[in-house]
Amino acid sequence: MSITTIDREQLKKAMDEGDNFTLVETLSKTTYEHAHLPGAINIPPDKLKELAPERLPDKDARVIVYCSKPS
Repeated sequence: MSITTIDREQLKKAMDEGDNFTLVETLSKTTYEHAHLPGAINIPPDKLKELAPERLPDKDARVIVYCSKPS
C-alpha cells in the first residue's frame, strides 16, 4: 500500500480523465448531503472503522480520500 497526497488540480485531472479510483469524502453526513463531489461515497470520520470494510471491500483498489479542513 502506498499513500500519496494530491492537490485539487490533480484530483480534478484524475476525474476529468476518467481514472479508475474510488472517491471517498470524509465529511459529516449533513455536510455530504448538502454538497459533495460527483461520484463520491461518504464515510464520516466517526464511522470509518464501521463503514470502510463494507464500502471499500477491494483492498487493491485505488482510493482517493477527500476531507475538508477543520472549522
